[in-house]
Amino acid sequence: MTEIHALLDYTDDKSYVQPLIESALHKHLPSLHLLHNQPTTPLPSTTPLLTWTSYESLDFQTLLSNPTTNLFNAYIIRKALIRKHYLLHTIESYVKKNPKSVLKDATPVGVEFEVDYVEFLDEALVEAYELVESLERNEGVEEERGREWWILKPGMSDRGVGIRLFSTMGELQGIFEGWEEESDEEEDDDEDEDKATRSDGEEGEEEDIKTSTDDKEKKSTGIITSSLRHFVAQVYIPPFLLTPKPNTNNPSNIGPRKFHIRTYVLAYSALKIYVYRNMLALFAAKEYTPPSSSDFNNNNGDDTSEPPDLSAHLTNTCLQSGIHDGSVIPFWNLPEFFIIDQTKVEEWYSQVCEITAEVFKAAVSGGRIHFQPLPNAFEIFGFDFLVGEDGKVRVLEVNAFPDFRQTGEEEKELVAGLFEGVVGVVKTFFGEEAEEDGRMVKVLDVGVGGF
Repeated sequence: MTEIHALLDYTDDKSYVQPLIESALHKHLPSLHLLHNQPTTPLPSTTPLLTWTSYESLDFQTLLSNPTTNLFNAYIIRKALIRKHYLLHTIESYVKKNPKSVLKDATPVGVEFEVDYVEFLDEALVEAYELVESLERNEGVEEERGREWWILKPGMSDRGVGIRLFSTMGELQGIFEGWEEESDEEEDDDEDEDKATRSDGEEGEEEDIKTSTDDKEKKSTGIITSSLRHFVAQVYIPPFLLTPKPNTNNPSNIGPRKFHIRTYVLAYSALKIYVYRNMLALFAAKEYTPPSSSDFNNNNGDDTSEPPDLSAHLTNTCLQSGIHDGSVIPFWNLPEFFIIDQTKVEEWYSQVCEITAEVFKAAVSGGRIHFQPLPNAFEIFGFDFLVGEDGKVRVLEVNAFPDFRQTGEEEKELVAGLFEGVVGVVKTFFGEEAEEDGRMVKVLDVGVGGF
């Protein structure tokens, strides 16, 4: 039996993720020789090698030079998926060519634009017809619940950073003005910090440094507009709400809540796509209430130092403080705790599989410019889906190197099962027989680029 080497150095999360990957490798590759650091002497090019590290640590030149022996855990180019403005463009282009695609109704209406400074906002929105017309209509609607709301997302941020809601042009402008004020304040704080660092470390100056750091932590959901100038604005979809069953042990028993589905997807070689069946439902921290300007924006002459309260609307657990009891629940357990039929859950799962496959079809249809599958690579993506009040599933975004820790300790076995399923698939690269136990569901198998 040929010995397989594996270089495992998951620097993004060594305490939570790395032990799970290591366990999966040992379980499914008994002839494995595990390395945690680059060997001092390079391995022969004929040595079977699995490299599983952070994206920045991958030696792409060496890995690409050994396409039949070296397997690694990230595609080099995949921004068609993981950057919000690229994903929007990818799907729009695909739907124009394939008007009957499920993606036509599986993504919120959206526009992309670029803006460095708030004074250029009007110019940036010249071609954003859907957005501008919607905001103009909203100006004549006094009742906020009757407006069409929009959600603003920086194209290259993650973990919910920079997400805001708005319904009028004034609110949108206020968001960018607030960010510019925060940027100016942070620049002043940086100057103060530099002065304190260069000083003799007197007590008062050390306190300035501490205060500066605390302020930055409070503003962790803000951004610097000029640094992240790509933005996506999407129609805010009224969500399907889940109400806890009475007299259950569900810790989230606080009324109807918004949620989204987190799906882990394996892309392998060029190109096979697998959906990990054991999905998650991630819930907002608070009971749902319809959008209201007073909840989201502190830009009308008020103090802008505090971020808007989006806790009833954002389901990203990275933004929730304290213990996340009830915020993360296994998808297939929803009927146990919430008033929802099993058939409805199965219907959502079917939609997730169909949409996921179609998203990758859209990505590869762009001519391998912004997504380039490789025969000796694989990658795990985190897909986020929203269920609208109409019961239809819509893809929100795709994340590379998803934050597995937000799953929490209670569902750690679910993440462990994912890595076991991934190794069970990708070990076929080394001539090993695939292990199919139903966890990894193949939804797409196409040849890309002659591979």
